[in-house]
Amino acid sequence: MTDIPELATQQDAPHGYITEKARYLARLKRIEGQVRGLHRMVDEEQYCIDILTQVSALTSALQGVALGLLDDHLKHCVVDAAKTDGADADIKIKEASDAIARLVRS
Repeated sequence: MTDIPELATQQDAPHGYITEKARYLARLKRIEGQVRGLHRMVDEEQYCIDILTQVSALTSALQGVALGLLDDHLKHCVVDAAKTDGADADIKIKEASDAIARLVRS
C-alpha cells in the first residue's frame, strides 16, 4: 500500500466542471423531470415494461453526467495537480480511480 494522504474533496482552485456548470445544471433539471415522470408512471400503474424503459433512460442520463464529471476531473483537476505537485497528483489519480470503480460497480 502506498502512502497517499487522505483524499481531498475540495481545493482552492475552481473545480474542473465549473466552465460547464450551466450545462450540468440543465441536464440535472431534465433528469429531475424524468424522475418525476417515473414516479407518476408508477403512481398511475403504467405498464411495467414502459416503466423499465424510462428507468433505463434515466440511468443513461445519470451515467452521462457522471462520465462528463469524470472527464472534467481528469482534464482539469488531475492535469493541474500533475503540473504543480506529484503528491497532489497521486491523490487526484486515486480519486479518479475510486470514482471509476464506483461507476463500474453501479
